Amino acid sequence: MKLLKFLISRTVTFLLIIFIGVSVVFFLPRLMPTDPVETVLSKVLVESASIDPAAIAEMREILTQNFGLEGTLWEQYTGFFGRVLFTQNFGPSLSQYPTPVIDLIGKALPWTMGLMLISMIIAWIIGNIIGLLAGFRKEKLSSKILEAVSIFIYPMPYYIFALILIMLFAYIIPIFPLTTVVMGTPWSWEYIINLLYSSLLPALSLILINIGWWVLSMKTLASGIKEEDYVTFANLKGLSKRKIMWNYIAPNAILPQITALALRLGTLFSGAMIVEVLFSYPGMGLLIYNAVVQADYNLIVGSITVSILAVSIAAYVIDLIYPLLDPRIRYN
Repeated sequence: MKLLKFLISRTVTFLLIIFIGVSVVFFLPRLMPTDPVETVLSKVLVESASIDPAAIAEMREILTQNFGLEGTLWEQYTGFFGRVLFTQNFGPSLSQYPTPVIDLIGKALPWTMGLMLISMIIAWIIGNIIGLLAGFRKEKLSSKILEAVSIFIYPMPYYIFALILIMLFAYIIPIFPLTTVVMGTPWSWEYIINLLYSSLLPALSLILINIGWWVLSMKTLASGIKEEDYVTFANLKGLSKRKIMWNYIAPNAILPQITALALRLGTLFSGAMIVEVLFSYPGMGLLIYNAVVQADYNLIVGSITVSILAVSIAAYVIDLIYPLLDPRIRYN
């Protein structure tokens, strides 16, 4: 019964987040003072010397359909939800007409998910291991040095750190490409090697800038748990330092870090915007940036909606499996 109650509450919360997020995506562009249909028509009229009024009227009707602006606001709203949840049809991209928006998102999303998730997980693993060692042996000089380096890296703005890496490894010591260029047949060895090589510098910048937080937080947790009574008792029993660290301190210190990792999933796509623009990485961040620059209404709405869905689903899955990782938590 508790399990069913837990699943219902988490599912209702998940659906509510989706509902609010998609509703904001729907209403926010409609509150803007500009009309996307008239904006596109004005660009066409500027580029063309003369267009028949009948052709303009037909074009306006087609654009209204493509933007989902037909009918009353309620009809547009229900139609938008239907397209998002059941058909994922956001219409054609205006900047890359007539390519469907969902096709462009389908090409960009794996790039972002691969880069951001892998970088985030690597930073989480390395940072927690270093933080655990530093917290367990906080009196050592090496622990103090690691803490000082982490304190130096953690508050540094990401774009500054990324630009330093670009200048250092793409200009001064040109061992990495400035932009992401992948060649070869998809998923051939040549393609995979080029993909890893091109993604290494943006991934390295994400890993290094995120490690600082995980080191500091894990060091604080490990230092506190080390003073607990059960750890003191383990020392009195004569257990080895290694066993105490990995069997007593690590399992209890890692649980809050798992929660923090789940919460950081919410920043997945916000971080992608900067890194992908700086490195010309062909993911969701660069796609949204280009959509905004080119005033591609359909692509903006589609990209942000898919980002909301992806992050919400990932957080929902972690929320469901978290009680399995922490036996102290019951489904209540």
